[in-house]
Amino acid sequence: MAALAWLLIPLVAAIAAGLWGTWANRTRRVRGDGPELDGYARFRKAMEKSDTGARGA
Repeated sequence: MAALAWLLIPLVAAIAAGLWGTWANRTRRVRGDGPELDGYARFRKAMEKSDTGARGA
C-alpha cells in the first residue's frame, strides 16, 4: 500500500502540472507590437529633438 502512495505522488504532480500548463497558455487578448513601436517612435523623436548639434567640432 505504501508503494501505491509513492506512485500516486508523481501522478498527482503530473496532473497538477498539466492543469497549470493549460491555465498558463490560455488565450489572452493579443496586444501586438503597436504600443511598443509607438513608444519607440516617440523616443526617437525626443532624441532627435534634443540633439542640438552640440557635438564637438
